[in-house]
Amino acid sequence: MHVHPIFSAMRRNKVGAAVIAAQIALTLAILCNALFVIQQRLALSARPSGTNEPDLFAIANEWVGAAGDPVARVQADLALLRSLPGVAGAYVTNAYPLTGSGSTDMLSLDPEQLRAAPAAQYFGDEQTLRTLGLRLIAGRNFRAEEVANLGTSDSPHYPHPSGLIITQTLARKLFPDGDALGRGVYYGGQHSTTPIIGIVERLQVPWTRIGGWGSAWNDSSIVVPFRYVAQGAYYIVRAQPGRLSALMKSAPRRLVALNHDRVIGRVQSFPQARTEVYRDDRGLAVILAVVCAVLLVVTAFGIIGLTSYWVAQRRRQIGIRRALGATRLAIVRHFQTENLIIAAAGSIAGITLGAGANLWMVSSFATARLPLVYLLAGVAVVLGLGQLAALRPALRAASVPPAEATRTV
Repeated sequence: MHVHPIFSAMRRNKVGAAVIAAQIALTLAILCNALFVIQQRLALSARPSGTNEPDLFAIANEWVGAAGDPVARVQADLALLRSLPGVAGAYVTNAYPLTGSGSTDMLSLDPEQLRAAPAAQYFGDEQTLRTLGLRLIAGRNFRAEEVANLGTSDSPHYPHPSGLIITQTLARKLFPDGDALGRGVYYGGQHSTTPIIGIVERLQVPWTRIGGWGSAWNDSSIVVPFRYVAQGAYYIVRAQPGRLSALMKSAPRRLVALNHDRVIGRVQSFPQARTEVYRDDRGLAVILAVVCAVLLVVTAFGIIGLTSYWVAQRRRQIGIRRALGATRLAIVRHFQTENLIIAAAGSIAGITLGAGANLWMVSSFATARLPLVYLLAGVAVVLGLGQLAALRPALRAASVPPAEATRTV
């Protein structure tokens, strides 16, 4: 096919071609970055917590007043929860994954904390691993006699723990040589080391993201052998399969019946926690998907409109070409090639614009760099969309009869 007539026709319609090319460039730039953000948000919300989420729920318990022995009260609550039909495990803690609320501490290999790693800390006892469904890949679990009480008036500060259970991610950060089990670390600013007695495969931190620490922070967690007997705490309960809903209703009532000096706050399943903590991420993904769809539709209609306008303007020229022997396929190819050239020019500009927008987001919002595959995928989408949008007007052009050549205005 000779492209000279195509460029000649485009020069006579420079404004329309430039508008469509600019529209394609803007669509491509937004599309690439939006798809990348959508992928990041969906991947973020799908990260595994390391726990047996479908069968877990948490009860927020707040004691009223200071009457009674706090240790005895918590132990009585745990004994009740563990005795309920359908309960596979229970323990008391300060935080749990997927809530956006918790506490951190630093683990260091030297007393000056010159080589320290942040870690989300979860307090637990000998039933914590079993209740959460954590996979112990090295070492051992806590023993009952190793669990200390934390949160009473006579223990306002952290006692020295007998040992720590840490995640595999945190073990690799602290000991890249892979020999973390049995090693001592400085925990909570204490002046003597605490041994690492166990390593679990995964345990997500309570937060979905922490500014400045990056995605590698997601599984930097420790389990400390503390029975949390403070005024406010969470009871984590694991239900047997199929018993979650019933236990979420009955367990709080049984706790109140055992001791009225309390306020039961939120009773939340782990699937509910996941839905709530990632609601904004999923909402953003939906919004960006709608924006992308609207942009593609608008761009497609723009191409259809411009090509239809050109067909209407050139009916006599098309008729002359048909009279001179041009086939319908040749007419279709002419308009498809014309549109492809415009779309390609817009795609080149869109790649530059999209890469520039991503660099701005990287510097302004600390996002990841846009992989090349998203730019290539965006180019394929807009080029394919352009060809499909131009097809119908091109087919109408091919149906112009040779008699149009003799028609006068």
